[in-house]
Amino acid sequence: MKPRIDGLLAALADPSAPTSVHDPREAENVHIADSLSGLEIAAVREAGRIADLGAGAGLPGLVLAIERPEAEVVLVESVGKKCAWLERTVEALGLENVRVACARAEEVDEGPFDVVTARALGALPVLCEYAAPLLREGGALVAWKGAVALQEEADGLHAAAALGLEREEVRAVEPYRGSERRTLHVFRKVAPTPAGYPRRAGMAAKRPLAAPAIRSDR
Repeated sequence: MKPRIDGLLAALADPSAPTSVHDPREAENVHIADSLSGLEIAAVREAGRIADLGAGAGLPGLVLAIERPEAEVVLVESVGKKCAWLERTVEALGLENVRVACARAEEVDEGPFDVVTARALGALPVLCEYAAPLLREGGALVAWKGAVALQEEADGLHAAAALGLEREEVRAVEPYRGSERRTLHVFRKVAPTPAGYPRRAGMAAKRPLAAPAIRSDR
């Protein structure tokens, strides 16, 4: 394993790391292998600029930055304590291609990005609203998800269409321990995002762009 991955595992093992998984052997699967699965997506492998929303413990952002040293990675995190941990870890790992943006996803005032990543952050329509304004046309949102209910899937497709995105694929992650039901949802930006998005802080999650309810008797 690469020395910087070992260094990241050591950082995650510290009790101050913003994760519930600290054991390095478990973290290899739960965090590292899961993050590396993003490299199965061509857009991630080829991206010059990546924004990782709700970066938390830097997953997948730090892992992708280690594997893609030629790419610029911006870790977007709104919680000050997590931002401080990310900044210390980036410095300790010597990652010159990484920057921490301590802000809410709706408040990031930069771009465009080739790829926006989001892992365990929110429902699909919320992620689409966060990501669409940050992406260049042709760029992609890659969302790490577990099982997705039919209503969330419908809401995601509805939101995507409203925001200039189009679902490109849903890829099941290559199996590894702990990867059951893990999928990568890829949305491509195919048109400009209408003015007014994202809405003010908190609105995407409070009032997500939703499709008509799916009847449970279907």
